[in-house]
Amino acid sequence: MHRREEPVQEKKDAAQRSDARRNRERILEAAVAELTCAPNAPLSVIARKAGVGQGTFYRNFPNREALVLEIYRYEMQQVAEAAAQLLETREPARALREWMDRLARFAMTKAGLADAIRMAIGGPGGPAKPGHTPVTDAAGLLLRANEEAGTIRPGVTPDDFLLAIAGLWQIDPRSDWQPRVTRLMDLVMDGLRAGAPGG
Repeated sequence: MHRREEPVQEKKDAAQRSDARRNRERILEAAVAELTCAPNAPLSVIARKAGVGQGTFYRNFPNREALVLEIYRYEMQQVAEAAAQLLETREPARALREWMDRLARFAMTKAGLADAIRMAIGGPGGPAKPGHTPVTDAAGLLLRANEEAGTIRPGVTPDDFLLAIAGLWQIDPRSDWQPRVTRLMDLVMDGLRAGAPGG
């Protein structure tokens, strides 16, 4: 009898975990939208926009700092995971170029959240800003795939790539940034293609 109940409990636990994950993602999405516009947006407003109660909100994010740093980590992880997903469905050069667009959107979100991030980590004994390792690793994955396909010049490292696109972080996210970003990313892509064995 007891054994028969276990799968039911397991299903119930899995459903609760799935609900908790969805709630967390809804909070993060609402927080990105609100904090990009207003770094001091009240947490109660973010909870309301996410459609969750205060208890659910604070169980996930006990304070503003935890929320802001998790947004940064979450957005960075989404960008990083997109690299492998794009390589599964696109040619390496197309995957790299589309990923650069996603990275640009991340850069604009991060710039829009810069004030909120500064507030979160600025105090004495405040938490450290998360590192860029997932994005660096994703860039490496795409660069290797393109080098193997002969679509970019050999020997480009993830650090080279990130330095080449550093101009992204100079663009004002409140401006009409998309045309400028597209031009910049096209220039970088042209530079990567120059000297490619397949070119």
